[in-house]
Amino acid sequence: MPKRPFAPSPTPTPVSVLGLGMMGSALAAAFLRAGHPVTVWNRSPARTGPLVAQGAHPTATTADAVAASPLVILCLLTNDNVDEILTSLGDSVAGKTLVNLTNGTPEQARALSARATGLGARYVDGGIMAVPQMIASPAAYVFYSGDEEAYETHRTTLAVLGGTRWTGADPGLAALYDLGLLTGMYGMFAGVLQALALVRTEKVGAEEYAELLVPWITAMLGIVPEIARDIDSGNHLTDVSSLAVNQAAFPNFMATFEAQGVSTELFEPLQALLDRSVEEGYAQDGMSRLVELLTR
Repeated sequence: MPKRPFAPSPTPTPVSVLGLGMMGSALAAAFLRAGHPVTVWNRSPARTGPLVAQGAHPTATTADAVAASPLVILCLLTNDNVDEILTSLGDSVAGKTLVNLTNGTPEQARALSARATGLGARYVDGGIMAVPQMIASPAAYVFYSGDEEAYETHRTTLAVLGGTRWTGADPGLAALYDLGLLTGMYGMFAGVLQALALVRTEKVGAEEYAELLVPWITAMLGIVPEIARDIDSGNHLTDVSSLAVNQAAFPNFMATFEAQGVSTELFEPLQALLDRSVEEGYAQDGMSRLVELLTR
């Protein structure tokens, strides 16, 4: 989804950041570097020190932090923590824009949006596609969803963190987009770790093997748009590699893992899904068919 154009903000916007873990601290530091007045709160006050040294104003309570700024960024460990803060704040959040950048589920985002709106606040949910070191770099971007008017009001300020990508008025969409991309990432890392565990059993250096693994994975990612087109069209026939071929090959992986003393637990679910696809009559289809089996 393309970035939306925006005009530079004529004046700095006061921002409060609640939660100063590695990501929250990176967010607060980015706002400070961009010239915004920043108020910070963390459950463990000692974490405010480095940001105070950069010009942030520390507060002892979440209520004081929320009172200090029209724009409040929440970046906590879980959405249960966000829920606790909303409970403690009550209607003192009325009139504020809450931008929740805590990792969570679509349903949590929708529930928090309803709670915040009921308390008189405006709620925007977000999914950060970056590690802390990437914040404010050209490679970073954040998905947003929920109250579009509130998002548009503060979009220029939020753009300090990275690209801004609006996903829709449904508050759960940013979390859905976020978790979708992370799902692809974790799946990739699962395969990478399994591959490195396998070759390591024969004393092949992981760094040496990575020089082969990276270009191979990169090349295979090139087929993703084609798989996506097949999913959207519902046409799953393939001239590359059928489910029957993949199912027939998979026992070789499992047998080799076991023979080399590598756990099969990461790959067992895929074996079961391939078996089911063939049993249900999809032997000649491509891998795109598995999406339909996963979403029944």
